Amino acid sequence: MMMMSCSSSTTFDHEAYEAKIFRLLQMRDQMLRQHHRNHDNTNKGLLGNNNTNNGLPLIHLLLSTATAVDGNNFAAALNNLTDLYQSVSLTGDSVERVVAYFSDGLTARLLTRNSPFYDMIMEEPTSEEEFRAFTDLYRVSPYFQFAHFTANQAILEAFEREEDRNNRSIHVIDFDVSYGFQWPSLIQSLSEKATSTSRIFLRVTGFGKNLKELQETESRLVSFSKGFSNLVFEFQGLLRGSRVINLRKKKNETVAVNLVSYLNTLSCFTKISDTLGFVHSLSPSIVVLVEQEGSRTPTRTFLSRFTDSLHYFAAMFDSLDDCLPLESAERLRIEKKLLGKEIKNMLNNYENNNIGDCAKYERMEAWKARMENHGFVGNKISSKAMIQAKLLLKMRTHYCPMQFEEEDDSDGGGGGGGFRVSERDEGRAVSLGWQNRFLLTVSAWQPLSLI
Repeated sequence: MMMMSCSSSTTFDHEAYEAKIFRLLQMRDQMLRQHHRNHDNTNKGLLGNNNTNNGLPLIHLLLSTATAVDGNNFAAALNNLTDLYQSVSLTGDSVERVVAYFSDGLTARLLTRNSPFYDMIMEEPTSEEEFRAFTDLYRVSPYFQFAHFTANQAILEAFEREEDRNNRSIHVIDFDVSYGFQWPSLIQSLSEKATSTSRIFLRVTGFGKNLKELQETESRLVSFSKGFSNLVFEFQGLLRGSRVINLRKKKNETVAVNLVSYLNTLSCFTKISDTLGFVHSLSPSIVVLVEQEGSRTPTRTFLSRFTDSLHYFAAMFDSLDDCLPLESAERLRIEKKLLGKEIKNMLNNYENNNIGDCAKYERMEAWKARMENHGFVGNKISSKAMIQAKLLLKMRTHYCPMQFEEEDDSDGGGGGGGFRVSERDEGRAVSLGWQNRFLLTVSAWQPLSLI
């Protein structure tokens, strides 16, 4: 069931390994079945500010397991994973929960795709389950709303700068339309600038994963836009990878390219470079880039990527405790159908694990250099966008204090508790963070040739 390499001096006991695998899967099944355990809530997670350090032994054991997996030490990895499954819970504190999903990812990596149990551990949510989890996260956390509202403000300002020559037309090219949740707020903002005698034309070209998702997105957005008679809305859905033609429909329209959490989904840097080259060829008035923020080291080994992603998701899981109670069914759905899926897929993306050619969880500076190398220059994020981001956090922050900070990269994001928003790169980027970890960074760009 596992791919393993043994030295010639080692006698490999298949029965013993099968027994360990059976025991491991038993412990996993037990973990999935157990009910919520009482926790004293003193452990605020891997990034918490208290001194209890209740989660550190679990983190140390998980990192030791990842090292064993990376070094093909299967006996140690199996033993460690069996111990981990006896110590974690999907309904426990944030450390237990995040370690549980990383343990699943390592278990699947050990079993490999040839195992009959691999698909059980890597079970994909249905499209309906994933949509519901996405909706839950959108509703309860500032995570996606921060990205969308800040991006939309930059797009709206680009439209306003060109009102004297764009024929009141704007064309948004969204490389990952993701159910279309971003665009109702832009529709509403544009309608406030329009009148019955001076309508605004908004066209969204959205790329999606499949035809069903695109059709549902179009239906949702068209239905919403009908409530604004002074705005003409058009949606064109394209499958990812489709050949793009006829993107400029109206003369002198403002063209905005939306790259919200898209580039890091591409499998290699070559594809990122090709995409940015194509975007540059469109001569857009603005390009909005939103990416997950990490602390990626220059060495792209499995262990460095594992550690960076562990810190990132530890912050995400910890932040959900500020948004939802521990026993919440919505929190479990978000973590199982969205975050847990991403963790397991990240650990089992064999194409990228071998060559390390992956753009996930990189620092803002890496994306800045990439954009500049492709002929783009950064725009300042407006004070209005910052005010809007701060207001959003006031509405969305529940139990922990929030922070608003000036640029400070000395410790990778500053300290403190709760959600926070930070101005960075001399005002050309703004980040959403949780405690001392940046989660998302928004920046706006335009081709240098248009300056």
